[in-house]
Amino acid sequence: MKRKLRNRKKLKKVNSNRYRLSVSKSLKNLFAQIIDDKQKKTLVSASSIEKEFNKSKTKKLEKSNLIGELLAKRAKEKNISNVYFDRGEYKYHGRIKAFAETLRKKGLKF
Repeated sequence: MKRKLRNRKKLKKVNSNRYRLSVSKSLKNLFAQIIDDKQKKTLVSASSIEKEFNKSKTKKLEKSNLIGELLAKRAKEKNISNVYFDRGEYKYHGRIKAFAETLRKKGLKF
C-alpha cells in the first residue's frame, strides 16, 4: 500500500498535463484505465473480464498483451497519445511489463 501511494504521489507531481494510465490486477485478471485526474473521470478502460476474452482460453501473459492492444486502439479513437504509467503497487515485471511494452508498440507514449 505504501508503494502504491508513494508512486502515485511522485507521478502526479511530475506529470500534471497528461492523463494517468492506471493498472490493477488480480490472480486471474488484469484491468487498465486511462483517467483524467483534473475532472476525475475515466476516459478509456479495458479488462480481461470483457466478453471478447472469455470466449478463448489464453494464458495470462497473452491476455495482458491483448488488453494492451485493445486499450491502445480505444485510446487512439479518443485521440489520446501521451499518458503516464501508474503501475500502483505492482513491480514492473511479468504481466505488467508485457502490458506496458504492448502499449508502447501500439503508439502510446509514456
